[in-house]
Formats: sequence, structure tokens, C-alpha cells
Amino acid sequence: MKNGIRRAAFCALSVLSYPVFASGVAFEDLARHLQYSEVKISPDGHHIAAATVVKDKPLLALFDLDTMKGGMVTPREGNQIVNFWWASDNRVVYTEGTKVSGWDRPFSTGEIFAVDADGTNPKLLFGYRAGGDVRGGSHIQHAESERASAQVIATVQDDPKHILIAVTPWETGAEGAFEDIYLLDVNDGSKRPLGKAPLRNARFVTDNHGNVRFAEGYDSHAYPAVYYREGDGKPWTLLFQGSTEKSVPLPIDFSRDDSKVYMTCAAPGKVAALCLWDIATQKLGEPVWSSATTEMTRLIYTLDGMDVVGAYSDPDAPTAEAFVPGSDTMKAMGLLSRSMPGESVRFVSHSRDGSKAIALAYSSMDPGTFYLWDNTTGQAKALLQRASWIKPNQMAAMQPIEFKARDGLTIHGYLSMPPGKEEAKHLPLVMFIHGGPFGIRDYWEYDPTVQALATHGYAVLQVNYRGSGGYGDGFMAAGYREWGGKMQDDVTDATQWAIKQGITTQGHVCIFGGSYGGYAALEGVMKEPDLYRCAIGYVGVYDLPLMLTQGDGSENTSARSFWRSRLGNDEQALSAASPVNQVDRLKASVLLIAGGKDVRVPPIHAQHMRAALDKRSIAYEWLYKADEGHGFYDEKNNAELLQRVTQFLDRNIGTGGSVAAGSP
Repeated sequence: MKNGIRRAAFCALSVLSYPVFASGVAFEDLARHLQYSEVKISPDGHHIAAATVVKDKPLLALFDLDTMKGGMVTPREGNQIVNFWWASDNRVVYTEGTKVSGWDRPFSTGEIFAVDADGTNPKLLFGYRAGGDVRGGSHIQHAESERASAQVIATVQDDPKHILIAVTPWETGAEGAFEDIYLLDVNDGSKRPLGKAPLRNARFVTDNHGNVRFAEGYDSHAYPAVYYREGDGKPWTLLFQGSTEKSVPLPIDFSRDDSKVYMTCAAPGKVAALCLWDIATQKLGEPVWSSATTEMTRLIYTLDGMDVVGAYSDPDAPTAEAFVPGSDTMKAMGLLSRSMPGESVRFVSHSRDGSKAIALAYSSMDPGTFYLWDNTTGQAKALLQRASWIKPNQMAAMQPIEFKARDGLTIHGYLSMPPGKEEAKHLPLVMFIHGGPFGIRDYWEYDPTVQALATHGYAVLQVNYRGSGGYGDGFMAAGYREWGGKMQDDVTDATQWAIKQGITTQGHVCIFGGSYGGYAALEGVMKEPDLYRCAIGYVGVYDLPLMLTQGDGSENTSARSFWRSRLGNDEQALSAASPVNQVDRLKASVLLIAGGKDVRVPPIHAQHMRAALDKRSIAYEWLYKADEGHGFYDEKNNAELLQRVTQFLDRNIGTGGSVAAGSP
């Protein structure tokens, strides 16, 4: 992060809203990509940059905040903006992504570009095409073509001409490489080496003067490790080493004077805590923040981005807690929150002096709006809506829930009822199971799939089963080697909880999920054949032994170690817990959804599941897109997916109709 509402009649990039159908929200609207996914303000507070989409083209929009004039940066054909940073008051650095076979989101090309704040002087700074022409023939001096990929580590506060990058050569083999760290010139692409990472695929933390001080990641045994060095050119030393069952303190950011580092830490009776690590003594102090329920999601800074004053967490809805009272950030957040009841507010970007900042206000019904906060006047004006065609008052509200699993473990989740039916009983229910499974969780936020189901008449229950992230290391570790076991029991217990609460009735429940959630959906109807009427498996895992031999990372030692520790390595037990081998227990209707270019969970899983059903002459429905990967990306394909899913639900647990938003 270092580096009264008045609506602005400003948006030159507005798009027409699609109509909302009386029988529910249009699938085409829900399937659209966000119009503005991210907004950042320049260090001097005079410009903003925004990742946007205009007429289906992904662009980087640049505006002068005084005149509201600016330019557009168009990525190479077929690419889109992945991320961007203000390197200086007048220079933006950005990366592009392209749709790569097997991935559900654009995959970074590994190239780094830069452009001036008015959209002029574009340069390709790093990549295999550097050293040639880009956008109209501007030649890049000093930049050289390299068969390597780069990622931006950080901008450098005291040096507007450079950024820090990590470079990975292409020819590294399945194990990956130890990245090289460079200082990259944002004007001509020249670079200076600063050393090599001590771990493959490391994450780096820099101090306030642009020195790379920490590297953290996983070793070849999939054990977490943290390395430290005193500065550029100094040797790396192993600071913390964990294991499968033991986590390590993770560095997050430095204090203003670089004398201390904020790190995650352990505290008695708490699932998560934040401590200060002293550079001089190399010891952790007492926690400055802790929680008995959930982990921290991000730090809260002063508006100049230099001092840490609090922490965000998500026990139910997003929560901001200050451990430094009276900060400008907390005062501003309080003013904004009071003016927008029901919205969660957080600052996402700030000027160097803290006089201006970008805030994002959002909710489970609202994708969000970016606001420009003026700290001098104490006023904010709306800048850009993330999805202007979505009408929050027509969406379903997400309500936090919790219950006790059969072994007494507290499980959290979210219930979304059809709009206007919040108090209704005995509705058809969709158990919507998140993927991962480890370290991933559902949040209180706008989810287009949840909204597609709820606005078309279905109650939707999401559950953060054991193994999910966000609730502490112990909660996540409780899911290790529990595929088809206690993790599945948590989903069953959540379904039974909903029935006991009168939300639904047995025989009117369908289970739906993607990736691991697809596994849980099919395993659920095999393990509890009388509980669910139907199952929808979306890019799901159905043949567990294949996870160890095929798919993302199966040729990598660290990835194989990771999956054996989390999934198990008893092939007989894994086969027994695989849906493809339990079809004789199936009573429910099934819809299988797969992408032909999925590399994370290859389509062979869906093909094996399909073959097992065909062998027993069991009818099922099938949606297959040859050009999609691990999760559909194309808007038309996603709209079709939502339509097919709701039609399938209507035939199995619904009435064939849907609930109009706001109807009684």
C-alpha cells in the first residue's frame, strides 16, 4: 500500500445498462466482466489510472483529475491489462495478460510496459519482444529481448525512474527457477541486477527505500520458508522454516522508519495475530492485533500510506479495526461509512501526501463504486462504478450464518435468499460450494453466480467447510486428507442445518460447485444419496488419483509434495473416495460442465465421470466448451452456463418459474 457524497458528472466511458427482466436479472448482465476493476491515483494526486472495458475491449484509462481529460492505452490484440502501478507522478507501469489454453483468466505475458499519464510515450520495457517497435514504431533504447517473464515486485518511493522486478527465464524445467531481482528503468528498459531469490516462485517484501529484504514461499518439500537479508547485495539467511502442519510468521510490510516489520504471528487463544518484528533484535513483539475467529485480510494505513494503523478482517462482513486511535484513515472511513449505510468502505490508493485517496464502497448486493476522497475538505465524489448495469436494490442480500458440525467445530457461511423472500420458508435450496479447497473461502461480497441463482428464485447457502482459508491454520489443517471425509461432512451438516431451520425441505436441495466444489457436489450425492435431488459439477475433480499424476504442477516436486500432504497418497483410499467409482450409489440428476483446455483439472476428470455414467446407462446433462479452461471466461459462455444451470435447477427442485426482484 505504500507507494457528505457528491456525484461527479464525469464518466466519459459510461455504457448503456441492460434491462432487468421481470422474472429475474438477465444472465447476460451477470456474466459481464467488470467495467472498472481497479482504480489508482498518482503520487501527486493529479491523475488516476483505471483498468476498464469499452465495447468489449480491455483498456487502461488515464485521466487528469482537474480537467477530466486523458487518454486510453490499448493492449496488444487479444490481450488485456493485468495490473498497473504509478512509478512516478507522470509514469504508469503495467502488465498485460493473454488468454492461454487451460486458464480461466488472462495469463500474464511476462512483459512490462510503461506509458505517460496523458497516454503518450508508450514503451515495452521488458519481454521477449523488447528492443523493437511498439505502438506505432517507437524504438526502445537499452531494452533487450529476453526469453523470460517478469513480475513487478514494487515501485520505489525515493526513485521515480525505477521499479523492482523479479525475472524468471523460460527454460527452467518443471521445477521452476530462482528468480533474478533487478532495478528496471521505467523510461528506457535498462536494468541493474540486485541478486537472486533464495526460493522458487518467491514473494518479496521491500523496505521504504526500495531494498528487497524478505523472500517467502515454499521449498521442494512444500514447507513454508521465510528468508531475510540486510539489504541489496547482502546474503540471504533462513529466518523461519515450517512444515506441513506448522506455519511460519509472514512479513507483510515495514514501519515508516524501517526499524520494524509487521508480521503474522501466533497468540494464545487466537486463530490469527499481527506482531512487530524488530530489525535490530530480530525478535517478535507482542501482538498489536489479534482475532479469536478470523485471519487478517489486509493492513490499514494512514492516508499517505506510510504508517500502519489497523487491520481488516472478515469474521462475517468486512471489519476494520484500529490499533492506532485517531488516524486520518479511520476518521475518513467513518464519515464515508455513515454516509453509505450497508456498504463496506476501504481505501485502495492514495497520494503521496495523503491529501487525496481512492475509496471503494461495496456490498454483497453491489459490485462497488470508486470514490475520490479529498482529505482537506472531508468530501468524496463518486468516480466510477465497477458494474453500472447492476442495480443493487434488485439483488439478493447475503446473510452470515454459523452452525456446529457433528464434531462440535464451528462452521461459518452465507445465506442468500431471493429478493423479497428474505423471511420465506421451504424454498428450493442450492448448496454452492467453493473451490480450492485449502486456503480459499467465501466472503461477504457481490457474487454473480449467487445472484443468478437467488434472483431466479433459489435460496443459496455457501459454507466455509474445514480446510477453507481465513479461520486460522488449525482450521485449514483440519481439512488435510479429508476429501470425502470431514470436509464433506461439513457440507452435509450445513444442508441438514438449512432443513432444520425451515429454509428448505429434503428433496428440494441441489449441490453445485466448481473445481473442489465440483468434487464436493458429486461426492455429496454419492455419499448422501437421499439428501440431494441433483448435483452440478463444474470443472470438478472426480478421479482423485489423477490429481497426483495429471494437472497443474503434477510434474513439479513441490506441487506433488503439496498435494500428497493435503490430499493423501493412499491410492486405494483415494480411489474409494472418487465419485467415478461410486456411481452405483447415485440417485440424483447430474449436470457436468467442463472446459476442453483446462490444465488445472484436465477434462479427463469429466470424461471419466461421463464414461462411468454411460457405462451404467445413467442419464445426465453435459455442457462442454472446447476453448475454455478451469472456469469459463468468455461472457457468452458464462451467460449460457448460468442459463443451463437455472434450467436444470428448475426441472429438478424448482417450479420452472423465478422470483421477480422485490416481489413479495
